[in-house]
Amino acid sequence: MAHRDIHLPSVHLRPPRGWVNDPNGLVFHDGRYHVFFQHNPHSAWHAAMHWGHYASTDLLRWEELPIALSPTPGGDDRDGVWSGNAVSYGGELIAFYSARRDDRWYQPVTAARSRDGRTFTKDPGLLIPDPPAGLTMFRDPYVWRDGERWRMLVGAALEDGRGAAVQYSSADLRTWTYQGVFLARAPEPLPGGADTEEGWECAQYAPFGDGRGAVLVSAWDPARGAQCTAAWTGREEGGVFSARLPAQRLDHGPDFYAPALLHAPDGRLLMWAWSWEARDEAYVGAPSAWTDAVGWAGMLTLPRELSLGADGRLRQQPARELKALRGPERIRTAGSGTTELGAVGRAAELAVHLDGDAGLRVVTSADGTEYLEVRRDPVTGEVVVDRTHASLDARAKRGAWRMPGGSGELRVLLDHSVAEVFTVDGEALTVRFYPVGGDGWRIRTTGSGAYEVEAWDLG
Repeated sequence: MAHRDIHLPSVHLRPPRGWVNDPNGLVFHDGRYHVFFQHNPHSAWHAAMHWGHYASTDLLRWEELPIALSPTPGGDDRDGVWSGNAVSYGGELIAFYSARRDDRWYQPVTAARSRDGRTFTKDPGLLIPDPPAGLTMFRDPYVWRDGERWRMLVGAALEDGRGAAVQYSSADLRTWTYQGVFLARAPEPLPGGADTEEGWECAQYAPFGDGRGAVLVSAWDPARGAQCTAAWTGREEGGVFSARLPAQRLDHGPDFYAPALLHAPDGRLLMWAWSWEARDEAYVGAPSAWTDAVGWAGMLTLPRELSLGADGRLRQQPARELKALRGPERIRTAGSGTTELGAVGRAAELAVHLDGDAGLRVVTSADGTEYLEVRRDPVTGEVVVDRTHASLDARAKRGAWRMPGGSGELRVLLDHSVAEVFTVDGEALTVRFYPVGGDGWRIRTTGSGAYEVEAWDLG
């Protein structure tokens, strides 16, 4: 690549080249946050998965470390070191992952261990070599400490058409005993026309104390592949999770998948996810002439804080550390009606309050025809994020998405080709867009309603 692609992010984690998908192995170990991720360093194709690796002491400045895990030729993971997680215990960083071989429909669970937090030695055998009976999908281990024992969820699909998270327990992180199904549900509708699907990838458990918790899943369709994310909140009773509310969509946008949790040392639950491309690929992971040309695909979202609201629903906000990325303030104004507010860079944060039919556009072309729009629906109160006009390149995907708007108070985090939009009430929407109109990004309000806007470039 002779020059930096204008759509390559500057504050979202990803290497400058290659394919990126699921965050893996999110863990605080030896004074640093570690973020691993699915990575093909050789091309922008979903193939030959490795574990890439970043580390940070503050969630702001990240060091890219050498590839942590690679497929072993002829081994159980010869076709890919697929998704999993990691724990810090006894001075070791222990990664659990799915061993991919193209001649198996399931992915056995295995592990690798590190003393220095950089170089890993793979276990000689498989921890869980075969799936339980009655499954048609089995992958993506998630391990956590529960009192004196360790527990593991594995994403699954049951033969009867239900998505599932099956569970195991261990006293030593080496010998694992099957404990049955933790949660299984038939496909349930989600906002935006999606559903929870027949198979679950990347099943994760978020404990909130007193038996309360949430199961997070990535919804997988047997015919169409990766779709969206969902969560159930409820209680664990007798080793089985009981959902107390209908399924909740974790992110209301089209470009968010495989959320993964990190237990921070201060007690917070942090979450990253994969934001895939919305260029010219026919479906997620399909060949793309555009991504081949630029040499990269996929990124990780910014870290989010996950909490349980008084109403029993999951809430999320950008990690509080991210405010330190704000540079000098570019815009601070309030008013009503349609007006130009000022310029921002390609990586920027907006703090916005919208009333009535007020909205704003991130205008990315000199003539104003290319713009990403965020507006409030005055009838429903929903926030609408619309990328219909967000790229002058005809190959870019289009569309508009909605989420509950609450009070109309928003944070919008922009980074070259991604927008993460949050309401003060804890809803989120992630969308990819590909402006080609130049570097002069401007903020313009729309509608007749009142607005308040602050903006900073992100560094």
